Amino acid sequence: MSAASFPILITGAGQRVGLYCAERLLDEGQPVIISYRQNRDDISRLRERGAIALQADFSDESGIMAFIEQVKLQCNGLRAIVHNASQWLAETPGEEAQVFRQLFSVHMLAPYLINLHCSELLLQSEHADIVHVSDDVVRKGSANRPAYCASKAGLESLTLSFAARFAPRIKVNTIAPALLMFNDGDDDAYRIKTLAKSALGIEPGPQAFYQTLRYLLDNSYVTGTTLTLNGGRHLK
Repeated sequence: MSAASFPILITGAGQRVGLYCAERLLDEGQPVIISYRQNRDDISRLRERGAIALQADFSDESGIMAFIEQVKLQCNGLRAIVHNASQWLAETPGEEAQVFRQLFSVHMLAPYLINLHCSELLLQSEHADIVHVSDDVVRKGSANRPAYCASKAGLESLTLSFAARFAPRIKVNTIAPALLMFNDGDDDAYRIKTLAKSALGIEPGPQAFYQTLRYLLDNSYVTGTTLTLNGGRHLK
């Protein structure tokens, strides 16, 4: 595999924003490797288009390390890593510690270990990026989901540390989105309430995220930065 064709690794690309980004990159002729938890028809479609799709379990160290070894078998270099894998877990009474460990593993331990063990692959590319996907909720905290919020905040801290560690060869940044797209089951009342939280009041769709990702990949002078993608929620 030549340096010009090094793939971009996107974790959690089996649906929604991750899937959209994988498809857009393939449209542009960019090879991709994706991770997914559950097999879906969309995974088969990505494979048909040439993507390498690897099933992964980021719930513990062994699963993360097994995934890293799979990636190393598939390529000898990476153009970028996009840490999109995420879980939205409720902290039900009696299960708080288990939920915290799960969120920590997916949102922090997986990016941490993948960055460390795949940095040599990134260094094979002339231009290399790591992009962490956080959440706008980190900006003010969450009374309802403190474990989720804390794990995403920790991911933003990893951005600063890895940006310093890997400079100048690898840029490391974060995208922190708020609402991008509703789920099919979201009712009208929820949609109206959620849209009212931002100054722009729109559902931008996954293309807004991809535009931000593209900016980070293409700009050679941005590292250690968190880009807020929230439609002006901080203004309300």
